[in-house]
Amino acid sequence: MMKNLTDKEAWEGVADCISCTLRNSVLFAGLDEEDFDKIHQPIDLYTLPAGSTLYRAGDKADRLYTIRSGILKLVQYLPDGTQRIVRLVRTTDVTGLEALLDQPYKHDAVVLQPTQACSLPVSVVQALSNTNPKLHQELLNRWQHALEEADAWLTELSTGSARQRVARLLLRLVRNQATSECELFPREDMGAMLGITTETTSRTIAEFKRQSLLIETEPNKYLLDIPNLEFIADN
Repeated sequence: MMKNLTDKEAWEGVADCISCTLRNSVLFAGLDEEDFDKIHQPIDLYTLPAGSTLYRAGDKADRLYTIRSGILKLVQYLPDGTQRIVRLVRTTDVTGLEALLDQPYKHDAVVLQPTQACSLPVSVVQALSNTNPKLHQELLNRWQHALEEADAWLTELSTGSARQRVARLLLRLVRNQATSECELFPREDMGAMLGITTETTSRTIAEFKRQSLLIETEPNKYLLDIPNLEFIADN
């Protein structure tokens, strides 16, 4: 079972990577105990509440983060001060990869749902990737995944009618899940993800609920009518 850690515990590096339940799918999959013996800096585990910020655009990027649970949004701000959500970061994703290029963070990483994240010193990741081909390949895989996600947000979530965009976002939220249940974000956030107004987002969600495309199972959690949402997304 995952522990909820205080900031003090996190900075002391009590994250237990070897027994991590997600070890086979997070960044350090493929490392053995000998590899972990070479790590001399703390790999910290943080428990983050909704609304908190993991890092901010412009901050010095000296750590990568692999997500054990939860969801974050990567936010850019337009010249008029409005926000645009450029991507979601979810369980097993890695964020802050720009640290590997010695660049500052490009976005604000803001927690949408309670999240556990492991903080990885970039020097540790770079040193291990130089000696471990599996980790080096996994880093390339994560870069590719981030690129594919960015492309998907441009092609799927920024084009088409409001109904199509909302349907596509809902379908992405349950992709690779065992069930069709998902928890919705605030309408303002959904609008910022899709490039539509908060009002349009609210009207579209209300319409989908009336048509039983979304069936509420508990507050703000819904079962999706995947076949009909797929029809809307594609037409």
